[in-house]
Amino acid sequence: MEKEYEFDFERLKVYRRALDFADKIFGVTKNFHQTVQYSLGDHLRKTAISICNNIAEGSGKQSKNAKIQFYGYAIDSARECIPMISISAKQAYLDNNDRNYLRKECEEICNMLGGLIRATK
Repeated sequence: MEKEYEFDFERLKVYRRALDFADKIFGVTKNFHQTVQYSLGDHLRKTAISICNNIAEGSGKQSKNAKIQFYGYAIDSARECIPMISISAKQAYLDNNDRNYLRKECEEICNMLGGLIRATK
């Protein structure tokens, strides 16, 4: 069987971590109350996907400044997840374990992206 082509961003640890984070977000938000699922849950899923998308898009840019800009957008998206995670926990849509795990993952993803930005400069 022929090996599947692997894009450069798929080799980045931060991309794989962001993909796992998005997968976890999809898992926890499918249990949200239907009304919340289509507002808070939907926005949280879109934002988690945005982290992955901005890493992928940034890695394909030719200029360092463009790469840094998109990696910065990915950080912004990860940070944007924090209030939604907090609200979800306050409304008892997330238990403390999921809340803590998701917050820690956002922190780690931001740190990894910061390192990627520093390495790109």
